[in-house]
Amino acid sequence: MKSFFQVLSEDERHRVHEETLDILETTGVHFETDLGRQILKEAGAQVDENTKIVKFPKTLVESSLKMMGKNFNLGARRPGADLILKEGNSTLCPDGGGTMVLDSETGERRLATYQDWEKATRLADAVDEVGMYWSQVHPCDKGDTTGDMADYSCRVFRNFSKHVQGGIDRAEHAPWYLEIMQTIFGTKETIRKNHPVSTLLCPQSPLAIDKTYTDAYLALKGWNIPAAIMPMPLMGASSPGNMISTIIQGNCEIIAMVCLLQANEPGVPIIYAPALAVMNPKTVAPAYASMEFSIMDAAATEMARYYGIPAETSPGGSDAHVLNTQNTLEIGAMSIPALLSCPDIVVGPGLLDGSMVSSLEKFLIDVEVFRLARHAQRGVNTSEEMWLTDIIKKIGPGGNFLNEKSTVKAIRSDDWYVPDFGSHESYDSWVANGKKDILEEARERVNKILKSHEPLPLGDDIEKELAKICKRATAVS
Repeated sequence: MKSFFQVLSEDERHRVHEETLDILETTGVHFETDLGRQILKEAGAQVDENTKIVKFPKTLVESSLKMMGKNFNLGARRPGADLILKEGNSTLCPDGGGTMVLDSETGERRLATYQDWEKATRLADAVDEVGMYWSQVHPCDKGDTTGDMADYSCRVFRNFSKHVQGGIDRAEHAPWYLEIMQTIFGTKETIRKNHPVSTLLCPQSPLAIDKTYTDAYLALKGWNIPAAIMPMPLMGASSPGNMISTIIQGNCEIIAMVCLLQANEPGVPIIYAPALAVMNPKTVAPAYASMEFSIMDAAATEMARYYGIPAETSPGGSDAHVLNTQNTLEIGAMSIPALLSCPDIVVGPGLLDGSMVSSLEKFLIDVEVFRLARHAQRGVNTSEEMWLTDIIKKIGPGGNFLNEKSTVKAIRSDDWYVPDFGSHESYDSWVANGKKDILEEARERVNKILKSHEPLPLGDDIEKELAKICKRATAVS
């Protein structure tokens, strides 16, 4: 039987939905986007142009929920790397948005550069457990023009060959982004069908939808690009001071965005992706290493299943400023509840200090934590051939099972997780091998991967076309 962690009962999930309907109908959500308000007004929402508050009749919400795309997969450029959703499998996505790096050579933190970004991206591309791209660090030497956007998009696909979740920052970038996608992935219909990219949208808590990023996504209308909706309410600050009310508010923000996206493009695929965070009551800053964070995001996975859509979860992280025991303790603890709720996508590896500082060594340590948690997720295989009672009878009292074929077969199965990361040898062997700690081993592995791994090439013809696009985009910047 597969392991399972449940936070909300069926009745409680239904009440979250009912409370959401009531809040959206009576209180509403602030929509800063003029285009968004117009779309919702035409769909039947009540729009106050003076306050920019949009209220949602229950019929509009329910029809939007029925309309949204629920059964889909996320494509990839690399053969065999598509993400099959809603089948109980979890994949990793790097944590995103760091502005600094913990330098491997000096041990000091500094601003991130494009070189740091490329290393982090190529490392993620090399790790099988990572199935989706986020930008782990934001390069300080990246510009903000149309040409810069085109160049960055090409770099992403050049260095990462699996599914890409990102998007564009401004609506005027949409034609360029779509041209780049067609150059790499083929026709519009191919992109609509295979979903090689998805977009992340972040409603602003409490109960607000921005203009810039929302309009940018609306400009991609017609391409059937999946949208992962990730509000980030902070319990006690930008949401009420307990878990269930924060879960309700996050649900309100997601469902309000669902209504807009379905009115704009009926049937567009949706990923339920809130990052339900917690305030540190001592500092009023986010407390990334809080069990409440992980528990609420497990509840979010349950709400995704309630609505029948894929789940993307952020189980929290580490407040540690450097790579130390605190970091490993916090990451390990935060991962278990979230993984045992069986989300499709788990966001998290690679960042320290409240998701601000990138560390490549931490990335690999976090991946190992994910492997262990995923093994716990698998539970106990109770299929008929696993009940080796005949072998127990055969060996009998006082024997051993070392020479049994069933033992060898089991060791090679999913019933065992045999780690090759860290020290799992005798003390004497560890000393003889240089008393290496896990941080040293992680650093060696990072260097080895970056020296040997080459992302799947785009091909000369595609690279030539991308160069032409970037040249034209730079000229209009």
